[in-house]
Amino acid sequence: MPAEQSKTAEDLARLDTEQRNPRTMELDTLPTALMVKVLHDENHTVPQAVDAALDELARLVDIAAERLHKGGRLIYIGAGTSGRLGILDASECPPTFGVTPDTVQGIIAGGDVALRSSIEGAEDDQSRGEADLASKNITTDDVVVGIAASGRTPYVIGALKYARSKGAATAAIVNTSGSALSKVADVTLAAVTGPEPITGSTRMKAGTAQKLLLNLLSTGVMIKLGKVFGNLMVDVKATNIKLRDRAVRITQQATGASAEECSQALDQAGWHAKTAIVMILLQIPAKQASQLLEKSRGHIRSVLPAIAQGSEQCNE
Repeated sequence: MPAEQSKTAEDLARLDTEQRNPRTMELDTLPTALMVKVLHDENHTVPQAVDAALDELARLVDIAAERLHKGGRLIYIGAGTSGRLGILDASECPPTFGVTPDTVQGIIAGGDVALRSSIEGAEDDQSRGEADLASKNITTDDVVVGIAASGRTPYVIGALKYARSKGAATAAIVNTSGSALSKVADVTLAAVTGPEPITGSTRMKAGTAQKLLLNLLSTGVMIKLGKVFGNLMVDVKATNIKLRDRAVRITQQATGASAEECSQALDQAGWHAKTAIVMILLQIPAKQASQLLEKSRGHIRSVLPAIAQGSEQCNE
């Protein structure tokens, strides 16, 4: 075995995610009900691992929100399960929060075909990670998040090195301690999930931790961008019957108005719940509500007190 390959094998063997789990070593001998319970017991350890990353997660949310306010993008990049999870999170942001598909993006080693099929060797090419990210025309307003359970995937390291060279903010989501990826990231979210129930199968606990962190990251950023009012997704895209019904309920919950009044306001607002909410609360037309929201960078709470104060001054 060549020296370089031997060194890589030694590094991999030391990873937290590659160790054998002493609690699951007899899985193949267990009755089905007990087997399932033992597997699921391991899932209970994941939230504690995520807890350890929350302070750094909060810092990353603030960094990302600030850059997206300036027109930047949140870009996830990874290989295998990590890449798929990034693309999943990115794809759910437009319908949930009303952002454009460019705002949150996911890149996977091997391209879109790797979403369904394993592309052998794609994750080992550092230059490919750099090239795939270079195609996105990275700027200083962007945030690039590398996702790798091992914390050492060459493809992801290449991407983060390139992002840093372009002045983008960089972050790593990993499931090991002291990872190589953290050395090229401004912020590291390390959820150390330990040995997997099936040795080395990081689609399990590590993947679950990554999904939790990605949910928290994108949701936190969108809250900071004014996409949530209270706990209501007020920028939801009402593109079908179910989502139109949801838009009506969201508007009702935010305003206390009747379903009929909310439907009328939504119709006038192009089925944009946030605009309809401001229309009803301030009793103003859709165009004015839209202009106020634009001035407040989409934050409903920033609109309401300013208008209330203005009304009081007019009445004096």
